[in-house]
Amino acid sequence: MARGARRSAWTAAACASVTFGLVAWVRGALDAPWIAASVAALVVGGLVGSLFRTRIQVTPEAAARTRHSVAEALLANIPDPVILVDRRAVVIEVNPAARALLPALKLRHPLSFALRAPDVLDGIEEVLRTGAPLKTLYTTRVPTERAFEVQIGALPMPDGPAGGQPNVVLFLRDLTSARRLEAMRVDFVANASHELRTPLASLLGFIETLQGPARNDAPARERFLAIMKTQAHRMTRLIDDLLSLSRIELREHVAPTKPVDLAGIARQMVNTQEPLARERGVELTLEAEGVHRLPGERDELLRVVENLVENAVKYGASGGRVVVSVERDEMPPRRARIVLSVRDEGPGIAPEHIPRLTERFYRVDVASSRDQGGTGLGLAIVKHIVNRHRGRLVIESAPGAGTTVRAFFPEFVAEAGTASGSEAG
Repeated sequence: MARGARRSAWTAAACASVTFGLVAWVRGALDAPWIAASVAALVVGGLVGSLFRTRIQVTPEAAARTRHSVAEALLANIPDPVILVDRRAVVIEVNPAARALLPALKLRHPLSFALRAPDVLDGIEEVLRTGAPLKTLYTTRVPTERAFEVQIGALPMPDGPAGGQPNVVLFLRDLTSARRLEAMRVDFVANASHELRTPLASLLGFIETLQGPARNDAPARERFLAIMKTQAHRMTRLIDDLLSLSRIELREHVAPTKPVDLAGIARQMVNTQEPLARERGVELTLEAEGVHRLPGERDELLRVVENLVENAVKYGASGGRVVVSVERDEMPPRRARIVLSVRDEGPGIAPEHIPRLTERFYRVDVASSRDQGGTGLGLAIVKHIVNRHRGRLVIESAPGAGTTVRAFFPEFVAEAGTASGSEAG
C-alpha cells in the first residue's frame, strides 16, 4: 500500500512538471525559471512519496472495512434479492430487494426465521458439503402468489473470521411474470382450439347426417342448414377477432397521431346498434355534445364503441337501458382527457371476475356468452386498442348495480402553426 502511495505521488509530480513545461512552451518562454519549477515539482513529489512510505500504514481491519463497504454498495445496486449467510445459515448481509421480499430478515438471525422453505435450506447444506452451486424453486402465496428461482453458491472468505470457511450466497430471480405469460399462452392455444373445435364438430356432424339419414328429409335439411350457418358465422367471427387482435398487438407500440372526433364515432355507432337494442327491448341513449377530439385511428375506435355498446345491450338487457356518453375531463395540471362511458342497468358482475374480463376467452358465463354469439375476445380487443391510443380502461360493476365501462383517452392538442381540423365522425 505504501509503495502504491509513493508511486501515485511520483506520478502526480511528473504530471505537474509536464504541465509546467507545456505552459512554458505555449508562452514561448522555456527559460531557466520554468525549468527550475519543473525540477522543484519532481523533488516535492519525491519527498511526498517518502512521507507516504514512512507515515501511511493500512491495517487489515481497515482493508476489511473497505471491502465490506464496496460489497454493500454492490448489493444495494442489484435489483434482485440477494442474501448472504454463513455456514450455520445465519444472515450476514442482505440487499434492499431481499428486505422488501422478506421483511422478517434480520442480520445475525437464522435465515429460517424469515424464509420457511425446506428446499432452500437443504440446498445451503448441500452447497456447503459439495462446494457445487445448485438451483431450486421458492414460491410464496402471501400477499400474492410469486415464484422464484433460487441460485445457491459457495462464497470463499479467505480473510474472514471463520478461518477461510466459505459463506453461502443466495440469488433469487423472479419467475412470476414469465410463468404467467406461459400460462396465458397455454390457455390461449387451448381455448382457441376448443372454440374452433366445437363448431367444426357440429358442422361435420350435420354434414354426415345430411349425407345419410336426412338426405331426403327436407324439413330436417332446412333446420340443419340454419344451424350450420350459425356455426360457420361463429367460426368466422372468432377468426376475424383473432386476426384483429394480432394486428392491433403488432401496432400497439405505435401511437396514432391523427385527430379523430370520438363524439361523432359514438353517434354513428349508437345509430348502428339501435336496431339490436330495439330487438332486445333496450333503450339506447347518447349523451355527447360538440366535438371531442383525440389522436386516434378511426376504425379501431369504432371497434371499441361497437364492442362496448354491443356487450351492454346483450348482457345488460334486463336493465332495459344503456347510456353512452362522451365528455371532456379536465385533470389539472395534467393534460385534459376525453372519456367514453358505456353504462347499463343489468345484473352486474361479481368483483372476482372484473380483473380478468379483458383476458382472451375469459367469460363470466360461458353458456350465456356463446348463446349471445360472443367469442370471448371483445374486451381483450378493446383493452389493446385503448393501450395503443395511450388510454386507460376502467370497469366498475357490482351484483345488482349494473356495469359501467370507461375508456380515458388523451385529448388532441394541435401543434403551433399546424391545421387543427378533425376527421369527420
